[in-house]
Amino acid sequence: MSELLFSYGTLRLPDVQHGTFGRRIETTDDALPGFRLTTVRILDPHVIALSGSDEHPMLERTDDPADHVAGGVLELTEAELLAADSYEVDDYARERVILASGRLAWAYLAATPAP
Repeated sequence: MSELLFSYGTLRLPDVQHGTFGRRIETTDDALPGFRLTTVRILDPHVIALSGSDEHPMLERTDDPADHVAGGVLELTEAELLAADSYEVDDYARERVILASGRLAWAYLAATPAP
């Protein structure tokens, strides 16, 4: 059984995929309504080395239907989803979301909602 993961950032990069999953994963385009992008500074040296940056995008819920974030859907095994959890730093929390296509997928959102 596969898991769908909506990615809007570094998990779509080939080097991050190879370092996290051991393989390249094709994505299908989709979007997440009711969210916008912000950024977070990453301190984890492993994540910085894989992604090549200490500044990563972050999903922030707005619940405004005019807001949406474009991204891609990765089809992962359960083990690969757990590997993605290990890659993402504590600033992110994995939650189920409904994409613009109507598909149910996991996404990494801001662990602490903005004030």
